[in-house]
Amino acid sequence: MVLLGRQSRLPGDWVKTTAVISAVFAGVLLSFAGAVDNARAANATLCDPALLHDIPARSAAAIGGRGFAARVETVSAGEREVAIADELLAGNLPPSLRQLAPIQLTHALPSGRNVRITVCVLPDYLAVGSDRDLLYVPMRLSTALLVGGNFGFTLPTAKIVDAIYAESAAHLVPQPLPASDQMRSTDYYAHHNQLIGDQRRARGLDLGVLISGHKKDLVLTNRLWMYTDRVAIYGWHRGDGSAIQPLSTVHGARYADYSHGVRLVSITVYVDGAPRPLFDVLSDPELAPALSDEGPIRRPNALVATLASMQLDGTLPVAAQ
Repeated sequence: MVLLGRQSRLPGDWVKTTAVISAVFAGVLLSFAGAVDNARAANATLCDPALLHDIPARSAAAIGGRGFAARVETVSAGEREVAIADELLAGNLPPSLRQLAPIQLTHALPSGRNVRITVCVLPDYLAVGSDRDLLYVPMRLSTALLVGGNFGFTLPTAKIVDAIYAESAAHLVPQPLPASDQMRSTDYYAHHNQLIGDQRRARGLDLGVLISGHKKDLVLTNRLWMYTDRVAIYGWHRGDGSAIQPLSTVHGARYADYSHGVRLVSITVYVDGAPRPLFDVLSDPELAPALSDEGPIRRPNALVATLASMQLDGTLPVAAQ
């Protein structure tokens, strides 16, 4: 800018040189901007939008998040679970959740060859309502697997949760509430929902961008083969990337509190660009370490089926060992 502003005082050849440099620099900027746009476009196509086709359309008459919270405020925990499942399975979730974020993990095979696996995830945790009026809905493990299974999705592993945090466009700050018997109440759900919304608005974050840090995740782990009546939770990352909640199977499968979130992962992943069933990759001795710090997940299809068979009223499944 200074050179162009003073070019009338410079010798003719120097002025011409400056003009050429400026033009080249402008061209470089345009090329860089184009490259960034192309990279974004390519990144967006890593996950086929057709993976979302089993999520029903939201009815124009669907209830909003605040209305849903009021509806379930005084019902039992079991009745609330049924209501959450009914709303989500009817397609009552925000439009911002109807898109996919590609998470890429690279892994060296025993042969020495590197393989890249793309996992397609929802940009945020499951919520009932619209973009303007949503309520994050913590839920029991069986509810999460029921909804996910109907949508063509499942739960992440702890390693995938870490990868999501690493690739998130924004990290929200965990906001723990006082521990009490009310942690599992709808009132706590709504209060924590408000805190997250306030933080998002204060930072000017658009809905639909990949975010994390505001909830713990329900996850899949081999530990659940030993405890089929438990839920596994992990995450709630701090700014330095460390998790407040280490992988835990302390709580029963019917347990859910305000801090929990359900981030769904497509059951189709891409291995070096080729689609593969997620459960096949999770059980593959060579590929599984890319997605699981535990190595292969033993019979993941059967594990998910066993855990999902827990009835919403709390009936325990028979372990499919």
